[in-house]
Amino acid sequence: MSRDFSSVRRVVIKVGSNLLSDKTGVDVQRIDHVVSGIAQLREIGIQVLLVSSGAVGLGAKELGKTSAVKQTAMRQACASIGQPLLMSHYRTACKAHNCICAQILITRSELNERRTFVNLKNSVASLFELGVLPIFNENDVVSTAEIGTAVGDNDRLSAFVASKIDADLLILLTDIDGLYTNDPKRDTQARLISDIPSLNDEILAYAGNSGSVFATGGMKTKLLAAKIAATGGCGTVIASGYESDVLVRILKGEEIGTYIHPQKRLNQRSRWILNTVPMGTIWIDEGAEQALRHHKSLLPSGVISVSGVFHEGDVVMVNNVAKAVPYYNSTEISEMAGCQSKDIPKVLGKGKPDVLFRPEDIVFLDYET
Repeated sequence: MSRDFSSVRRVVIKVGSNLLSDKTGVDVQRIDHVVSGIAQLREIGIQVLLVSSGAVGLGAKELGKTSAVKQTAMRQACASIGQPLLMSHYRTACKAHNCICAQILITRSELNERRTFVNLKNSVASLFELGVLPIFNENDVVSTAEIGTAVGDNDRLSAFVASKIDADLLILLTDIDGLYTNDPKRDTQARLISDIPSLNDEILAYAGNSGSVFATGGMKTKLLAAKIAATGGCGTVIASGYESDVLVRILKGEEIGTYIHPQKRLNQRSRWILNTVPMGTIWIDEGAEQALRHHKSLLPSGVISVSGVFHEGDVVMVNNVAKAVPYYNSTEISEMAGCQSKDIPKVLGKGKPDVLFRPEDIVFLDYET
């Protein structure tokens, strides 16, 4: 199936740790190769945003470590050492191509918070207007899985960013040609899958685990990233960064690597709801769930119970089948569970909404694409 990227105007490119690393710490020629490709795309009018891994690995190698860094405090230390080293290399490469780069470090908190979600999009738009190349990375110095601020890997971070800025294409550059039916290093019969109209369980089953010492991702995280991007109407190409002129050739439509097609683009608010970590769960009865599926509002009479502690405006799960943004906090919803709407003024006082949330405030996880 031919690929037509002629209408692509905004691209997010993610470069993996294993692609940038060599025995000395960082492959300077590889960074220059990536920046050179980006410069060529910019010359033909394409806006590019880069998501680059490598900070933890660079810091670890600077400290003389040769094994995987797993302890949180040590990963944070390595990131703080490696991040300026990484940006120094990018700045040098960009300068050679008459380009200014900007560093943007974010955590999951910025993605979860609606206000910063919008502000970040505006900041990127300003950098594009100035002709600057934004370079994103997860702020590993402060983000941790233990306190829920970590995205976890730059594959998914790049997909969140692509969704946020309404990118047309996400390119994940790695050290393998794309998705194979099996590990090509172990199975000579493994076949490259060049075209994936939509991701299903069979496709996801082909993915393996993390592929290098300092990397946090692998093919599975790349497919999960492609799934996130697809909801934003953004296609994804997984390809080898070792291919010559790989970025230009991909944009010309060459069948390099694996292409995962975009799906119907959800609106920005729905994507924010879908991609935000839920703070709790509202459990509702079957009748209420069916009503929600028929685009009705959630009434307090349909609520069975609440788990977790959340505020008004937080994203929550609903029966593990949807995510929603309620008008009430967890304590208030617990108090009105099973009540009729007309009883809300008696329970919580006058002037309160008579529904917990409306159809525009919910996204089902099995939404039709």
